[in-house]
Amino acid sequence: MILPLEATLDAGPDRIGGKAASLLAMARLGLPVPPAFVVPTAVARAWAQAGQLPEGFAGQLMAGVRGLEAATGRRFGGAERPLLVAVRSGAAVSMPGMMETLLNLGLTDAVAAGLATETGNPAFVDSLRAAFHAQFTACVGAVPGDAPSQLLAAVAAVMASWNSRRARRYRAHHGIPDDLGTAVTVQAMVFGNLCDRSGTGVMFSRNPISGEPAPWGEWLARAQGEALVAGTHNAEPLERLAATLPEAHAQLLAGARALEQAGRDAQDIEFTIEAGRLYFLQSRAAKRTARAAVTIAMAMHDEGLISREEALARVTPAQLAAMLAPVLTDPGAAPLLASGTPASPGAGAGLAVTSAPEAEARAAAGETVVLVRPTTSPDDVGGMLAAVAVVTEAGGATSHAAVVGRALGKPVVTGCGAGTLALLAGQPVTVCGTSGRVFAGLLPLAAPPPAPALARYRALALAAADAPRLAALAERGG
Repeated sequence: MILPLEATLDAGPDRIGGKAASLLAMARLGLPVPPAFVVPTAVARAWAQAGQLPEGFAGQLMAGVRGLEAATGRRFGGAERPLLVAVRSGAAVSMPGMMETLLNLGLTDAVAAGLATETGNPAFVDSLRAAFHAQFTACVGAVPGDAPSQLLAAVAAVMASWNSRRARRYRAHHGIPDDLGTAVTVQAMVFGNLCDRSGTGVMFSRNPISGEPAPWGEWLARAQGEALVAGTHNAEPLERLAATLPEAHAQLLAGARALEQAGRDAQDIEFTIEAGRLYFLQSRAAKRTARAAVTIAMAMHDEGLISREEALARVTPAQLAAMLAPVLTDPGAAPLLASGTPASPGAGAGLAVTSAPEAEARAAAGETVVLVRPTTSPDDVGGMLAAVAVVTEAGGATSHAAVVGRALGKPVVTGCGAGTLALLAGQPVTVCGTSGRVFAGLLPLAAPPPAPALARYRALALAAADAPRLAALAERGG
């Protein structure tokens, strides 16, 4: 039932989930990956049918932990050389509506004291405890006093999140079956907030906004991953990592090239650096804008990575429609209300609302709305689906709002600053995700300028005599 990562060599994402499959692929390439084990999707399906975990599951879970202890030389729940773990959901397909990763599981009073003694850094341990208790309480409930109970409760909560309202809403929107279930990956923690030579980051092997081939991403020193994804901290471009930790940066670039070649697609890579040592945590096909989808598909065909048929198939009808959707070309004299990071291109105009439920309710009533939030989280996915554009006060180009917005084809502007909600709430606004600006009023939108990548796509479709795609281009004015 419980599978160590090294025992999943022939298992696919449908059995072990996308995250574990990613870890396995990275380990096969020789990249540094923290040890892990997997609770397969079959367990979640059985749990959903029976309403409870299988008999003996807690014992099997702890047997998996024993494997992590052997691999790390640490002890889960132990006061000396304690082991902390992360618990990650892992459906076969990407599921932004699922519960977020839970970090620092196993941090009891005795463990905290032992970790403070080992590191000589009580402030570091205090920050771990505060983050752990806040996250566990919000996502699972009251924090148990012992490490095994924490882990069991966390795994059950991840599986339960498969049937959360936001997850069901996301699956319905994307036509994802409800009976796939989720795997759960339990992985030894590495600490991006340990010291000044530690940090966390997200790197794309190609730019997910423009499709340009240069690696692109953000880096947050002395932090754990949730701070970057949540968008609560101001991240720095990857060039800063190259300046401060050049060896780790070079290893990251080499790993990204290997992962892109192996996956034959642009990769979204999550990584942590602990005391100068790089660890790869996840790699998956990057969510990208429509423009980037066409650009990357054409470039990879030209590079010989994918066939003509694959290149054409990499671009969906929805992405073709987005490429040809109206944009804001000239705001005229409209007042500029806010500006931030252009996180997902395009334009949308509507009434600014400040909660996901209000966005859903107003959209269901036939109104056009723009969702404005301090930051977004999985709880906001329904509102993001309902809105024509998204604006956040905090966050950057790799925050939740940015990544999910690109996947949904929504214009997104992030990091507009404190006070943006109060300024925009209840006003008709126009959001330009291409320039990162928000204007007063419902401004006219126009046809987009010609895109060289789209012309290249059309030429490829003509060469392949691909009638359906040519028809789709013609229908959408391309």
